[in-house]
Amino acid sequence: MKTITPEQYRRALLLIAGAHIAIITASNYLVQLPVSLLGVQTTWGAFSFPFIFLATDLAVRIFGKASARRIIFFAMGPALLVSYLLGVLFQQGSFQGTDALLALNAFVGRIALASFMAYALGQLLDIHIFDRLRQSARWWIAPAVSTVFGNLADTIAFFGIAFHRSPDAFMAANWPEIAAVDYALKITISLLLFIPAYGLLLGWLRRRVLGPDGRVGLQTASR
Repeated sequence: MKTITPEQYRRALLLIAGAHIAIITASNYLVQLPVSLLGVQTTWGAFSFPFIFLATDLAVRIFGKASARRIIFFAMGPALLVSYLLGVLFQQGSFQGTDALLALNAFVGRIALASFMAYALGQLLDIHIFDRLRQSARWWIAPAVSTVFGNLADTIAFFGIAFHRSPDAFMAANWPEIAAVDYALKITISLLLFIPAYGLLLGWLRRRVLGPDGRVGLQTASR
């Protein structure tokens, strides 16, 4: 096991939390950009958000469950703020101008709250499942199973909170179908692209940084 100083440990956690915030920021913008994939309409956000689960699973593997939870708690508040600000500035996919920030937007606020709750629930479930399975003989079992269930919790929480009985009549009527398509696409993308990427990154980190066990620990003070 590689050991690092407490200062290096704090910097690593803050760096990963910053990556989470950056992914959420990018996803909140890209979700407004439609794209057709094999005849199915989705958004570019379906390609960016699964990076969250990749980052979380590597954090659990390297630092452990408790540290991964700290990363989520560091990122939750800024993620909520970013979700609201981007939703107000780019409501319905077009720039609304900075004056839009001067008025409270309840509709966007509900979506931001949904994003906040979905992020927290999905990530904490992902961490719990990954930690239970991380000792599996096959490296891909833990990230694959945790991603499937973490994304499921994230998708149901987001669409249910944001659009159940929403003032947007179309989304209120069709959110279960839209959520199902969104989930299917995210899982397909994750299993085909992000799980192999996780394996490559983990292998690289073991060879260059961490050592065979893929873990780090804190240095203790010498006597």
